[in-house]
Formats: sequence, C-alpha cells, structure tokens
Amino acid sequence: MSTKKVDGVFEGGGVKGIGLAGALAVTEEQGYRFENVAGTSAGAIIAALVAAGYSAAELKAVIDNLDYREFKDESLIDHIPLLGPALSLGFEKGIYEGDYFEEWIREKLAAKGVHTFADLRTAETDARWRWRLKVIAADISRGKLLRFPDDAVDYKLDPDDLDVARAVRMSMSIPFFFEPVVLKSKEGRSCYIVDGGVLSNFPVWLFDSDGEPAWPTFGYKLVNPKENRPHQINGPLTLFAALFSTMLDAHDARYIEDQHFARTIPIHTGHVRSTDFDLSKADAAWLYAQGRLAAREFFDRWDFEAYKRQWRQGAPDSRALRL
Repeated sequence: MSTKKVDGVFEGGGVKGIGLAGALAVTEEQGYRFENVAGTSAGAIIAALVAAGYSAAELKAVIDNLDYREFKDESLIDHIPLLGPALSLGFEKGIYEGDYFEEWIREKLAAKGVHTFADLRTAETDARWRWRLKVIAADISRGKLLRFPDDAVDYKLDPDDLDVARAVRMSMSIPFFFEPVVLKSKEGRSCYIVDGGVLSNFPVWLFDSDGEPAWPTFGYKLVNPKENRPHQINGPLTLFAALFSTMLDAHDARYIEDQHFARTIPIHTGHVRSTDFDLSKADAAWLYAQGRLAAREFFDRWDFEAYKRQWRQGAPDSRALRL
C-alpha cells in the first residue's frame, strides 16, 4: 500500500485519550503517514509521541504498560490528615505535582531522540508547519490560547529551545488536579499555564490554509453518549473533577461545522470520564477498541477528492506547489 500524507489533530480528554491511539492504529493501517500533528491534553501526549516517531504498535505497547494511578503524585503537604488536599490547592494550586508525568513523557521522547522542538523542525518557512508538533495550552492569567512552540516567545523563550515534555506537561495540567506551570511573561508577570482544553479542546482548523489543501487533516474527537453516569461528589477534589469533566463534555456537545465534521473521527467513550485515573485494564482495552471501530467506519466513507470539491475549492496551499 502506498504511503499517503496527512495532518492530525487530537482532542483532549484525560484517560479517554486511549481511544485516540486505537483510531491512530487504523489510520496507519490505511497507509497514512503523519506530516504534522497537534493536540490538547491527552491529545498532546499522543501527538508528541507520533511526532517523535512512535508507530501505532509502539503506542499500543506504551498504553498497555501504563498505570495512570502513578500520575497522581502527591507532595508532602498532601499527606497532612484532613487538610492536605485543601492546603495543596491553596499553596500549590493543584492536588498532584505533575512531575511523574513530565519525567515519564520526557523519557519516552528521549528514546526517539526528541528533547526540544528543534528536534521536530521541518524545512517549511510558514509558521503553521515549521515544527511537526503543535501543543495547545491555556494561559489563564491572560485568558489566552497558546500554541507551542510558537507562543514561547511571549515568555522570553526560544521556540526551538522549548522542552517538548514541558510543553506537553503544560497542556495536560488539568485545573485543580495538577499544579499549573508558571512562566514569566515579557513584562515579568507570573502566568499560570494549564490544560489547553480550557480554551480549545479540538483545534481541527490548526493546519488549514486558504484554498485547496495538499493533503487532508483528520480530527480525532472523543464524544460521550447523551446519557452518562452521574458524578459522585463527596468532597472538594471530586467536585473539581466533576467541574472539569463537565467542561470538557460541553466541548463534545458543541456544534461542529459540517466541513470540520466531514474530516473528524468521532470516538465514543461511553461511561469513562476524563479523570478516571483508576481505569481498569478492561476499560482501557474497550476504549482502544472503540477508537479502532470509529476509524474503520470513518475510512469506509472517506473520499478526499469529494471533500475538497464540497468544502475546500480554491487556490492550493503552498505545500501543494512543491509536491
């Protein structure tokens, strides 16, 4: 089977992101090779590993050996009886440190020779495609959507020098769950960076240009059934978890423009919630299978030429001129 180019945008959704890996496996089986990838939160994790060169089979092995409970790394203050979580929120702005995750993703990227965004440079001059990876985060101090590495300059950082693992850590910093990353703005202000899903959980438009695209962009979206299990709220942490899950689920319920839906693989995630860090192996396997099922159904009907005729007529983008 000949190799076909594609860009991919992966939605965030915490542990539900396992479904993204299943859909990605079918995409690879269809003969596609990713040129550029982007993601938010869990989607940023998948995108970063793909950009680093992980195959679908390697991603599956990573997922199969992952214990999400280890991401719940607590500091000493969290172990103070009764008051620990409240004190952690007050002083550290999050229950869990996020350090374990950052070192975990750094190790996985380093295994493929990826450390900074300089390792992901392309030959393109257009900023949209200058780096193979875009990581979406949110600066809640300034109310701004961030695209890393491009927006690193807002914090006096060289985009090429930005640590990829650090960028992904920023993107997956679920508010209240994980401590935000603090960056200094050009003006010297402390800015709190959190999960990109706060502002844009599914930026499927990210690699678009005017006119006819040189190759497609596929969106990988996590969707819930309309009737979901109720949130069990029995304390501050479960309250914050319910708040964030509700916010992410609201992204799922929003209307998606037809031209974006036409290139989107909707992955049903059933009863699983974004913050189910105690996810069972059976549920993880089910999510992966759901991703595969959704992708097979999508590719059974996908027609790039028909998509272009209906939605993207016009002058070709600059990349098409060099094919």
